[in-house]
Amino acid sequence: MTINAFLVEPIKRLCEHYQVYLVFNGDPENISASLGNVNLIPVAIERKISPLSDLSALFCLIQIFRKYDFEAVHSVTPKAGLLAMLASSITGVSLRLHIFTGQVWATRQGLSRWFFKQMDRAISLLATEVLVDSVSQRQFLLDERVVRKTSSSVLAKGSISGVDTARFKPDETARQRIRGELGIDESDTVYLFIGRLNRDKGVLDLATAFSKLAGTKPHLLVVGPDEAGMQLQMKGLLGSNLGRAHFVGFSADPEAYMAAADVLCLPSYREGFGSVVIEAAAAGIPSIGSKIYGVEDAIQDGRTGLLFKAGNDEELCKHMKNLITDTELREYLAQNARERALRDFSSETLANAWLDYYRERL
Repeated sequence: MTINAFLVEPIKRLCEHYQVYLVFNGDPENISASLGNVNLIPVAIERKISPLSDLSALFCLIQIFRKYDFEAVHSVTPKAGLLAMLASSITGVSLRLHIFTGQVWATRQGLSRWFFKQMDRAISLLATEVLVDSVSQRQFLLDERVVRKTSSSVLAKGSISGVDTARFKPDETARQRIRGELGIDESDTVYLFIGRLNRDKGVLDLATAFSKLAGTKPHLLVVGPDEAGMQLQMKGLLGSNLGRAHFVGFSADPEAYMAAADVLCLPSYREGFGSVVIEAAAAGIPSIGSKIYGVEDAIQDGRTGLLFKAGNDEELCKHMKNLITDTELREYLAQNARERALRDFSSETLANAWLDYYRERL
């Protein structure tokens, strides 16, 4: 899932200049066919902690790294990062690189926070260098003493892979189609959430804020897989506005829903960068997002979108009301957001940044 969602363009660019092996958990048939000349090696790396499976995966990685004698190993996601950095250290790989895309422990407390934080520290210590996908996230990791200033950096202006501007763009045909399917008038304001439905994404705050939009009759479009029964809880909070909320579930066509919307809402408690923000920006819509590391890099407050304090549904509601009534502001934010996405965050820009990074080191 991570490969198909974020890594296709960077891997394709690296394959033009290097021999690339992709070690992943899953079925090769599900890997994007557009990756190009890449060597696929499936390894059972469980997402959750599983001591026996983790030891087995570590042993497999050690064997693979010894067999191919790689010049570099580059890992993504926490579990894969810990195993890959440990195996590449044992086998003496010269360039050991991990990219941080958000911390699961950022919103946790007590032993759970300490344990997962130590995992990230171990990754950073085992790696020769680390990348972070946003400037504010890197500062957070520096403040928490997880990464070192001398061995951590951010590619380009941030993001792991940028946005495909040929895919995410204003699309009047898709806008009319989606609105027609959902029974939404062209004159209605549509707020959009795209992502996994879980508590850390702030979806309950979004439902609460939307329930308070009395008299304005906007619509809420929720796109993404439900986790832990969030949809049912959200519906319970929507009150009299429930009839104007549309739950789509997972979609392989998120750009169509962005084209149909007017404003993206990202009320998360933790994010690495907030890639969905720049995708929405490229599609020509501004965002309202929580003021947390990662999101505050993706949204320029008052210029490409609006920020609010995470968990404050009253402030979120105020911003939502403002962008219903102030269409001039909404258009100003949308224009700036699209210009910035095209200038700073295209997938071409990020793929070239990955290639330049490797050229400097290999």
